[in-house]
Amino acid sequence: MKQFFLILIISITIVGCGSKKRIVTKKKNSPPRTERVIVKSKTDEPKTEAETPSEIVVNPTERKTFANSTEEYIYNYSEIAKEEMRRYKIPASITLAQGILESASGQGRLALEANNHFGIKCHDWTGEKIYHDDDRNQECFRKYKHAKESFEDHSIFLAHRNRYAGLFKYDQDDYESWARGLRAAGYATDRKYPEKLISLIERFQLYKFDEEVLGHTPKVRTKRVETVEAPKTHEVVKGDTMYSLSKRYNMTIEELQRLNGMRNNDLKLGQILIIKSN
Repeated sequence: MKQFFLILIISITIVGCGSKKRIVTKKKNSPPRTERVIVKSKTDEPKTEAETPSEIVVNPTERKTFANSTEEYIYNYSEIAKEEMRRYKIPASITLAQGILESASGQGRLALEANNHFGIKCHDWTGEKIYHDDDRNQECFRKYKHAKESFEDHSIFLAHRNRYAGLFKYDQDDYESWARGLRAAGYATDRKYPEKLISLIERFQLYKFDEEVLGHTPKVRTKRVETVEAPKTHEVVKGDTMYSLSKRYNMTIEELQRLNGMRNNDLKLGQILIIKSN
């Protein structure tokens, strides 16, 4: 009996050992159950210098700077003046010089509030209007939606009036004759008007735009000794008053009001005032 129990115990032990051996063999031939394969997405991978947001350099649009408001005016409107020259045969140099002079390089009230760069009044006009002190108090001037309309109206004004017909007998690159012809035809009452236009054209080399349209070889030009400055302006800052500005620029308050179409002495920060040239 004892032998029977001994044999039984030995058999159970052998079977148990064999079972464990099989389990170990199975684990050896198969991948461990705790192992996981992780596929990293691109977003989990370290970013290269080019992909790192802080390293991406975005070049902002280059902003052009100008020495003064007149150079900025020429940059903004020279292409329009050239197009008008192609259509109406009026020198681009003359158009730009008149615009600079009459709009204070785009800083005058009529240009800022009415897109009127040439001081054209309301004769035969059915569009919007603006009132501004000129030869008389509160005269009526044309108001445009876009500055380009003002340039086109200026061209039509000269091309369709008999009094200016003589201008179109001059060569398109003869800006001196055009400047004097405008005064002779009654465009302006200022006796120095031709000299002011010619000075602006030569100082800022506006004649180059005429040459570009005509395809001419640039002429050798001599500079004049006398130059005429474009209209001066003043930007209102904190502390400015009409009285202080009149003293600063050797003007009367009434002159300041008349030049800027003002009815009172109220000023706003950033307001652009036309002031008398010395």
